[in-house]
Amino acid sequence: MSIDRREFVRNAAGALAAAAIMPNDRTRPQGLAPAPDRLDRLGVQLYTVRDLMQESVERTIAQVAEAGFKEVEFAGYFGRTPAQLAAVLRENGLTSPSTHIGLPELRSEDWARTVDLAAQVGHQWLILAWIAPADRATVDRCKAIADALQTAADVARQSNIRVGFHNHDGELAPIEGTTALDVMIERTQGTDVAFEMDLYWTVRAGADPQAYFARYPGRFPLVHVKDSGGAPKHVMRDVGKGTIDFARIFAQRAHAGIQHFYVEHDEPGDALASIRTSAAYLRTLTF
Repeated sequence: MSIDRREFVRNAAGALAAAAIMPNDRTRPQGLAPAPDRLDRLGVQLYTVRDLMQESVERTIAQVAEAGFKEVEFAGYFGRTPAQLAAVLRENGLTSPSTHIGLPELRSEDWARTVDLAAQVGHQWLILAWIAPADRATVDRCKAIADALQTAADVARQSNIRVGFHNHDGELAPIEGTTALDVMIERTQGTDVAFEMDLYWTVRAGADPQAYFARYPGRFPLVHVKDSGGAPKHVMRDVGKGTIDFARIFAQRAHAGIQHFYVEHDEPGDALASIRTSAAYLRTLTF
């Protein structure tokens, strides 16, 4: 039986490690148009394959690597130790730049231990995956979340780990003339708190990812890549099977600061087929 994201967030135990999308900076004859770029290092959010991870972490990680992915983002450790996870990643030629965590972990007295575990796996970011509607109901409550992120970031920085926030559509709903996401980004301006834009949830909320990239340049080092069947239902689709213009969005990756692109599908019919389909599309995408 599938487990929803909130349950994963409640049970997750912290993590992050590095690898970047390299811009196309070839030297070209003057007057020629730049050659189109492609994504050369794809990641997957392991929430997509959570049911398979429950059966076997090791087998699932190997299957993800066989599908051509180079990076993974965790959403829970499934009873494995950091050393075990680091080993299985290494055996399969993968890195894990980030992991999802919950608000109780972020605010816990054991936060330093969460950071230490993350460092052992090799993570570079700890991403707050979800907040309850009550925690974003007012501007003051959103500021409190932003302050918690910054407090946690101050501790994590000592281990060369950054802290970030992953949005859903609720953080883009209007509150007091603004949105929760805007409040959190602006409250942490000038700090090293990062944001992981979920492109599907942003579009579903009626917002434009590029407008956020323009307003807050460099604040989005990670993105979740999943597709929408379009309004009004916004049925989640494999990447390339929906209506989101990923080429247009990715063309702004340098301005946005995007380094890591994670394929995700919250409720895939066949999880492995879903990530393979999305990866095949993204490998051919030029922008």
